[in-house]
Amino acid sequence: MESDRSAESPSAVSAVMHRAKVRARASHVTVGQARHHDDGTVEIDCSCGMVLCNGPQWSLDEHIRLHRAEARYLAVSAVAPAGMPRLIDVGTDRRPR
Repeated sequence: MESDRSAESPSAVSAVMHRAKVRARASHVTVGQARHHDDGTVEIDCSCGMVLCNGPQWSLDEHIRLHRAEARYLAVSAVAPAGMPRLIDVGTDRRPR
């Protein structure tokens, strides 16, 4: 007779952390059309209200990817269990506005 291992071991992803990740993904999507300016900058809005843009050393795509990654990180970090070992500490001055 085989035992039901799912009842014994925790899920690979907790429901709380999964929901946080899903909320972050839904809250940070690009909206509208990209705006191209005469000076070479390109902007697009995020559904969170932040304007994403290219810069002298990064592309618009890189900014979008970083923004989404930061949103996921902050969302999962906020619900991570107390005492969970952490790799980095993000200061409030480095968080998306």
